[in-house]
Order: sequence, then C-alpha cells, then structure tokens
Amino acid sequence: MIIKQALLLSFFGFMFLSAQSQVCILDIGSNNSDKIIENFQLKDEQLTTLKTLKSDLKAELTILEKEEKDLFENHPQSTPEELTVLGQKHKAIENKMFEATIKYDQKLISTFNEKQYERYVLLCNTAGRSPIRALEK
Repeated sequence: MIIKQALLLSFFGFMFLSAQSQVCILDIGSNNSDKIIENFQLKDEQLTTLKTLKSDLKAELTILEKEEKDLFENHPQSTPEELTVLGQKHKAIENKMFEATIKYDQKLISTFNEKQYERYVLLCNTAGRSPIRALEK
C-alpha cells in the first residue's frame, strides 16, 4: 500500500511539474528567499512583504498538504476506477498548490519597481518561461 502511494505521488508529481513548468515562478515558499533578495535587490519594505507572503503561503500550503494526505489515507484505491478518481482529486489539490504559489509570487512581483520587474522578465525569458504579470497598482 505504501509503495503504491509512493508510486502514485511520483507519477502525479511528475505530471504536475510538466504541466505547470512553463510559468516563471519565484517560488517564495521554497528555501531560495536569499536568491530572490539578492537577484532583485529587495528594499526593506519588500523584505517585510516577502516575509509576510512567505508565511501566508506556508499556511495555505499546509492546509492543502493535509488535504492531500487525507486523500491518500482515506480514498479507496482498490479498483482502476477508484485510482482514476483519486488521481483526479490529487491533480485538483496540486493545481490549488500551484495557483497559491503563483498568487503569492504575483503579490511580491507587484511590489517590484520597473527595473526589478524588467530583470524578472529577462530571467524568465532566458529560462524559456512565461513571466507572471504584476497586479495593477
């Protein structure tokens, strides 16, 4: 049972990453905050915003991770049909996680000045990814 879940997670994780890989995310929820701070030379106000957004994103992702764990622990997995439904539900949770990541990245990107945003777009283009649009100010 545990091996089956691990295989499912690996498969669904791969599908999630490949489907979402074209968007240029900063991923403020990861441990790369220092790189974001350094690359975009964030000002004090932006550092405070980053800290708040990172905390808010972590709280939102924790809820979704619990939902994901509960799904794998409680959803029937005996038939191909049940596994298909499990996969669909898991994909929906993964999409919510990715949407949350984009939402919080977008909030930080919206604090960027013109030069910072241009750097972000340049880095995205170099990586062959689509930049996230800043929110209207």
